[in-house]
Amino acid sequence: MSSLPNSEPSSEELLLKTLETEKSRRRIEEKLRFYKPYNKQREFHDAGASYRERLLMAGNQTGKTYAAAMELAFHVTGQYPADWKGYRFDRPIRAWAAGETAEVVRATIQLLLLGEPGQHGTGCIPKSTLLEVVPARGTAELADIIRVQHVSGGVSTIWLKAYSQGRERFQGATIDYLWLDEEPDASIFSEALTRTNIARGPSILTFTPLKGMSTVVKRYLLDKSPDRHVTTMTLDDAAHYSAEDRARIAAQYPEHERDTRTRGIPQMGSGRVFLVDEEKLLVDPFECPRHWVRVGGLDPGWTHFAAFCELWWDRDLDCIYLVRTLRLREQTVLQHVNEVRSWRLRWAWPHDGRQQTLAGAGVPLMKQYRDAGLDMMNEKATFEDGGMSVEAGVAEMHDRMRGGRWKVFRGQNDGWLEEYRLYFRKDGLLIKENDDAISASRYALMMRRHGQTDRGRASFHREIVYPNMGII
Repeated sequence: MSSLPNSEPSSEELLLKTLETEKSRRRIEEKLRFYKPYNKQREFHDAGASYRERLLMAGNQTGKTYAAAMELAFHVTGQYPADWKGYRFDRPIRAWAAGETAEVVRATIQLLLLGEPGQHGTGCIPKSTLLEVVPARGTAELADIIRVQHVSGGVSTIWLKAYSQGRERFQGATIDYLWLDEEPDASIFSEALTRTNIARGPSILTFTPLKGMSTVVKRYLLDKSPDRHVTTMTLDDAAHYSAEDRARIAAQYPEHERDTRTRGIPQMGSGRVFLVDEEKLLVDPFECPRHWVRVGGLDPGWTHFAAFCELWWDRDLDCIYLVRTLRLREQTVLQHVNEVRSWRLRWAWPHDGRQQTLAGAGVPLMKQYRDAGLDMMNEKATFEDGGMSVEAGVAEMHDRMRGGRWKVFRGQNDGWLEEYRLYFRKDGLLIKENDDAISASRYALMMRRHGQTDRGRASFHREIVYPNMGII
């Protein structure tokens, strides 16, 4: 029964009000407990378990800085969620968080970690763990040092820094963790990274690559290292935007900046290989007509991705559809086959598929896949004339894209699209890095003549019934 207008609230109403107040307080002062990362943010966090240097290269306002602030809050407090798969510290840490200028640091990193000035404890770092905020000199309401209670009983320390202070301010110290928000000059990046060498601690970068193929970007995209990982994040990966919001945001940027600001693609000038707006490639998924040819392409890998692509070929219009892409890292042939056997495709493979691997004990890779149950083509991927030119394959892909004869299923080819955005040339030559899915789709394109229709495959694999000739 509800209380009368002038009566005292009931005990149940008081309890409900108390619970609502507490819930609201926790939402404000304990944001760390309620963090639910998007898929790309989670990928970035999880990579910390295997890679010392990580880059989250993303479009503007996609949540890259927020993800980094949350990760730093996990590390300095030790309050990791139960499903955390990334790097873990079991002790208090010494960390740097740096941005372009003091004013920018105050408006981004500090705001996310602490909350608004005068409301410290309403950011990513829980209020109950915030021990001390030491103000900086020279810039109003800017913090210099943040001290945080760690679950072990010790105290973690964060120093806020600005690139505008110069390289000298990044010298001398030894730290456990480094976060650089927005891209620094190469000299500052090198100096800051050096501070983590003794502790062998993680370093993360979060930025939109507005400087193009700079020294820092090249380090992550071109200089291969088992210590580095790149996560790319686009406006489409940010679930807080509706489709209408994304279209409106993209339209507000000049065309030459649009891919960089919405998809995190470095401005490459004439070096970028594929110049067709990816939105013109995307189509909604649909069922495959039974007379269309289906074919698979695979590019084996261990430290780099093993990639698998399914293509459909509409022979009437000579149009290719990239249906789905799967990329797997550090998994065996049997694990690969378990993931793609259900696709029921005939697979094209590269010229090095006859090479042996340690895991295969001298057995060629293509035979390992065949023995594990995949329907592998008898010969390596070639054009009808026997050629294998990468340039010719890429040129055909690009011509089809420009002519509307290469389409990509929306939502099923994120790995391929990541590579599409970053595929480029240097000194006129294709850079054969981070192109695993592109290569797999190219092999399938080259060998589409050996694909099968669903009707043809069903006929080929039907049970053979022998007539009774009266002998038995």
